[in-house]
Amino acid sequence: MLKPGTKPKLNFKVVALDKGKVVQKPMAEFLEGKPTVVSVYMRNNTSACDKQTKELEKYQQLVAKQGFRIVAVSRDPIASHAKYAKKHGYDYTLIADPEDQFSKAMDGMIEKSMYGKKYLGPARAAYLFDPKGKLLGVIPKIDAAKHGEQILEAIKGLK
Repeated sequence: MLKPGTKPKLNFKVVALDKGKVVQKPMAEFLEGKPTVVSVYMRNNTSACDKQTKELEKYQQLVAKQGFRIVAVSRDPIASHAKYAKKHGYDYTLIADPEDQFSKAMDGMIEKSMYGKKYLGPARAAYLFDPKGKLLGVIPKIDAAKHGEQILEAIKGLK
């Protein structure tokens, strides 16, 4: 994973559900203007990922009080994100990244194993950025059930 202090190249375009609307723009633009936490998970409607995204919703206001906004990135297509956000009432930004462009740019791809088969996939990680897209901090291993607390601790560690 990239080290804090670097400014990753995030000029690739992504499709996102942002404030209830589908938008397409460079990933870097989702980080502009305000400190941002980007939380990476694999798939909507899976046990651990659902815990992680529910933690984001639960802690969204506390994170906002610290001056940060929340963005979540997964491999799901935008249609899945729209259904998922409606089902759970999520209003933070959900980015569709089926090709793992964000995780690749963050050097956050790891070897995983399912049913004995090994493959590369995005690490369940979170990244904290300043308003200009510079990486401030990394949560390299997310505990899905305590993700909100992890984010607040990481923000505290920046001060």
